[in-house]
Amino acid sequence: MKLRIDLEKEYGIVLEGGGARGAYQIGVWKALREAGMKIKGVAGTSVGALNGALICMDDLGKAEEIWGNMTYSTVFNVDDSMIGKLKKFGVRSMKVTDAAAEFRRLFSDRGLDIAPLKKLLEETVDEERIRRSPRDFCAASFSVTDRKEEDFDVKAAPPGTMKDIMMASAYFPGFKQEKLGGKTYLDGGSVNNVPVDLLTDRGYKDIIVIRLYGIGVDRRRFMDIPEDVTVHEIAPRRNLGGILEFDSARTRKNMKLGYFDGLRFLYGLCGRKYYLDMPYSEAYYFGRIMSELGMFKEWLRPYVKEHEFAKLTGYRVYTEKIFPFLARKLRLQPEWDYRDLYGAVLEVFAKKMQMEVYEVYTPDDIVGKIHELFSDRLTIG
Repeated sequence: MKLRIDLEKEYGIVLEGGGARGAYQIGVWKALREAGMKIKGVAGTSVGALNGALICMDDLGKAEEIWGNMTYSTVFNVDDSMIGKLKKFGVRSMKVTDAAAEFRRLFSDRGLDIAPLKKLLEETVDEERIRRSPRDFCAASFSVTDRKEEDFDVKAAPPGTMKDIMMASAYFPGFKQEKLGGKTYLDGGSVNNVPVDLLTDRGYKDIIVIRLYGIGVDRRRFMDIPEDVTVHEIAPRRNLGGILEFDSARTRKNMKLGYFDGLRFLYGLCGRKYYLDMPYSEAYYFGRIMSELGMFKEWLRPYVKEHEFAKLTGYRVYTEKIFPFLARKLRLQPEWDYRDLYGAVLEVFAKKMQMEVYEVYTPDDIVGKIHELFSDRLTIG
């Protein structure tokens, strides 16, 4: 695989808010870190600010440990077994009196008790390590007291207040409210969930946004990105689950997805569901298609009657009829090219053969397995 990103540049990373979906960002960071990307600064909102602290600490091991062992009780003062029972069987699995008592306890004192999250921050956030980091670190929040957005330069925070800043950025509606530094705050996503401006205002020219599609305001829709600023976006193509779905099975899956989506970005991998290393020109993949028509005919069997296969000869039949038909069936974009078409058909077979999704494949990897499975029916042309 060949990197398509310039490792000589220094990049700013923007981490969107999105609650439990934040595990995805750690997976992406792992891929960027392994590739040797130079991260000059981080700007985050809500869970993005919490992950930003781990990135500034450069503690991937701690990040993977936290997210890999995530439970509801990591964040809220709840009984994990009770939550698991509710998820599996619903409220009907509990006695009405027990359910009512539990919900009263959870929402006592006007909000969810997030004491476990505060404890986690206390144990994890190393102020001195963050201050010594060569990376800038900014976080977005909303001051309810002042009724305005409040952006923090975290490294410049007074001693002992960094954890409060993390909490100020992550005070999701419904959490038990507490004053921090004499003020009441609300999750930064309410005003700036994708805080690109925190980096552009500091002169950053190359920015990578890691999306979570969390609930909040994406200010980029209302701001002008300077012409000399390049913004790349890494975003999931699959559902990351609920923003309050703090379940270790889900967060581990999201970390893995983030890692492979990071590889997709770094190396220009193709594919919708799978990760295909296809670095050559459209002409190259057209040549491969024409030399592997047996594979395409196998894909067409549900749509073409057996006696009509003999009529599928000649370039024009394929380029004017068969390939456009395939593109429609595969729901390719109107501007599809032959690399898109070839990759989409490979994915169909990969899915049919139940190949592992989280692996990088070359076309030869998949074609080899196709020939093993369909060797009795495939022909050269």
